[in-house]
Amino acid sequence: MPKTIGGKSVEYIVLDDASDTTTAVKNSCKLISEDKVDVIISSSVTPNAQAMIGAEAETPIITLPASARIIEPMDAKRHWMFKVPQNDSLMASAIASHMADNRVKTVAFIGFNDAYGQGWVEEFAKFAAIKKITIVANERFTRTDASVTGQVLKMMGANPDAVLIAGSGTPAALPTKTLKERGYKSKMYQRPTSSPTTTSCASTAKTAKARCFPPARCSWPTSYPTATR
Repeated sequence: MPKTIGGKSVEYIVLDDASDTTTAVKNSCKLISEDKVDVIISSSVTPNAQAMIGAEAETPIITLPASARIIEPMDAKRHWMFKVPQNDSLMASAIASHMADNRVKTVAFIGFNDAYGQGWVEEFAKFAAIKKITIVANERFTRTDASVTGQVLKMMGANPDAVLIAGSGTPAALPTKTLKERGYKSKMYQRPTSSPTTTSCASTAKTAKARCFPPARCSWPTSYPTATR
């Protein structure tokens, strides 16, 4: 993190919300009312970033999650939310297109049981319908779950051509691991990874036959200042 911005010294105050929405709101209120910060960098998970919308009190918040719900529909409160990543719809579109190109007709979906998972299934459903792909199972799990065996068995029972896992971080590995353990051998799609150009499929004996990731690309306006390291 830079110690100066535009020639001005920057003080950083770091608070941990432990991925808890209530704590995220409390932290936001403290930063605004007590610390009098000029700008806030939000939590990296969608539910917490959304919870912070009502606490900003006209203080700019730079948000890190990709969900469009953070900035849509635009209103007086969301006016102060500045989202950095691309919308989920861009990634959902890429996944649906790749599925269609690879003759996927049916999909089982599993995602977080929160705003992140709901946003993903809603966005993907739009593009799946356009590509004539049917969602045959729609399952949820929490970020702290130790098992998703029940959800995986339901998905496999629907006999999908592919599975879409809408999760992030370490918890997203749980459905992948469980599907492998239960003998699932077809395609798996997950949220964006760091591939720089095109949608990539990575085969691995430790997970499943193929895992597919749409790439996430960052855009940086040419008008922004640059620094040489």
